[in-house]
Amino acid sequence: MKFLHLSDLHFGKLLHGYDLTEEQRKCIQDIIEVIKKEQPDAVVVAGDIYDRSMPSGNAMTLLEELLLGIDGAAPQGKPVETMIIAGNHDSAQRLQYGSSFLRRHHIHIAVLPPQGDGEKLQKLVLTDKYGEVNFYLLPFVKPGMVRHRVPEGTVLTTEDAVRYLLEQEEIDYSQRNVLVSHQFYVNGGRQPVTCDSEAPRLTVGGLDEVNATVVERFDYAALGHIHSPQEIGSPNIRYCGTMYPYSVSEEGQEKSVTVVELGEKGNLELRFIPFSPERTVRSIRGTLKEVAEAAQKNGDAPCQDYVKVILTDEETVDSPKDYLERYYDYILEVTIDNSRTRQILEENTADIRELTPLEAFEGFFCEVTGHPMNEGEKKAFQEILGELED
Repeated sequence: MKFLHLSDLHFGKLLHGYDLTEEQRKCIQDIIEVIKKEQPDAVVVAGDIYDRSMPSGNAMTLLEELLLGIDGAAPQGKPVETMIIAGNHDSAQRLQYGSSFLRRHHIHIAVLPPQGDGEKLQKLVLTDKYGEVNFYLLPFVKPGMVRHRVPEGTVLTTEDAVRYLLEQEEIDYSQRNVLVSHQFYVNGGRQPVTCDSEAPRLTVGGLDEVNATVVERFDYAALGHIHSPQEIGSPNIRYCGTMYPYSVSEEGQEKSVTVVELGEKGNLELRFIPFSPERTVRSIRGTLKEVAEAAQKNGDAPCQDYVKVILTDEETVDSPKDYLERYYDYILEVTIDNSRTRQILEENTADIRELTPLEAFEGFFCEVTGHPMNEGEKKAFQEILGELED
């Protein structure tokens, strides 16, 4: 059984205000070429199809182009089954639109975990020469989505919720099973490598974490949510990462299509086919003169990469971005790193270290909500802090 593992497409993504439609369209073309060459049985997309819950027209067009491309690349008489789950960025209502019709055309979309008693995860069974392979589609889940189904206090964390849902499936692990999931999985106490393009985690005490041991019995867990490609504890539990770098923190990562091949039970092979972007995301560091000269190494035409510039000039530079736009067409931001800015950073850091946990959180709370904490909120924070310290 051969299938492609994709996730975190984030159609409609803006990078510092720049529209990435053409970069994402190029990635779609790369995916279609992989399908033509590899002839997989299926394609799984592990969440975050869109970058926001109300996708733009361009974003929805990109999804249509991907689905049409998959259909067109399939060999005559052998459709490619496409499985899609909702991620935390997706609107379940919008993503599931037309899903009943699409299912007739080998496109299977799961947007919510089972809600009613007796309901199960959406499951697709494919067959090869070794027998059946069961694909279980587990969309992004929060504890509140399943808490109504169990006795009070039973589901307290995301891990509890995921474990409960999988237990309801009564999975036969002597068969070959694949899980498609979009959560924050950890290897014991070791968290995955994250990057700046992911949504900030605002939970306390690891309540959103799911230990990889919960899914370790699957022959393959196709994960989404984390943008850096990596395995979580073992090769069969893997984040494939994004198809394009959505932040400078992903500079140097090789983005790729993950090709998964399941042979007989216990036989797993992974291959990674790189995307070939026409422009990439990177940073460049140096004085204003050095940065300008670096752009001219490849001729007189402006550099076409998305670039973050870090200037090291000790003297004040007037309007550096305006000047550098002669040499770089896509400047994400210009920052200054010299002795003066480092001193300011050290002083601010020292000020933060002198704050109590409550004082630090009060500042964060006010910045996020726009109003100070009341006495009840302060008391709740102190109680939570006390539980964590215990």
